[in-house]
Amino acid sequence: MSAPRISLVIPAYNEGKYIGDCLEYAIKNTCGRLHEIIVVDNASSDNTAEIARSFAGVRVVKEEKKGLTRARQRGFLEATGDVLAYIDADTRMPPHWLDVVEKEFTLHKNLASLSGPYIYYDISRWRQFLVTYGWWYIGAYPLYIMIGYMLVGGNFAIRRGVLEKMGGFDTSIEFYGEDTNIARRASRFGKAKFKPSFVMYTSARRIHGEGMIKMAVVYCFSMFYEVFAKKPVSKGYIDIR
Repeated sequence: MSAPRISLVIPAYNEGKYIGDCLEYAIKNTCGRLHEIIVVDNASSDNTAEIARSFAGVRVVKEEKKGLTRARQRGFLEATGDVLAYIDADTRMPPHWLDVVEKEFTLHKNLASLSGPYIYYDISRWRQFLVTYGWWYIGAYPLYIMIGYMLVGGNFAIRRGVLEKMGGFDTSIEFYGEDTNIARRASRFGKAKFKPSFVMYTSARRIHGEGMIKMAVVYCFSMFYEVFAKKPVSKGYIDIR
């Protein structure tokens, strides 16, 4: 049973500070096994595209209209793999991340999407403990068990066929709730699986910028609103770079 071809898509808006590290980790820890790596330059005004193009084998495409879901959609339209894996530009892919994606999508034909939690690499140990166990294991995972789907926007993979059936990403959503929207819609066509051991390392810049409590409240409310109202709670958000 052959593994699916996996396209890695990285939306990037003014990510000159992070995109280099992101690509270094992704390239090092996938060992040439990815079908392709696509960086979607989402109307950046800095050197994001220039840095991304300096990496051999990385294709940079441009999405002129700013917006995370529009960048995701551009990646979907450009990618040619059987499974599309999305990470954020401030992430650091751990070893064996690709192994998990390949194994899950090869063994489970009903798997629509796969996602897992973040580990923040630039916060103190006690705050990391609070976020990891307080949010992901005490808060998020029980909710996943109840509703049957969950997805983290900077750490997920989805079958191309499922995205096609979904009609792609909902580009009317600007930011909050977009990941829950993806999971909810994908779950109509298979299992939208959340695997606690399928982690992605990421920066805590939004925690630093907004504060841990405020960020947790906003994300929780946005997720619940999307689950029950089936629409985003708000179009407003702040870019933190």
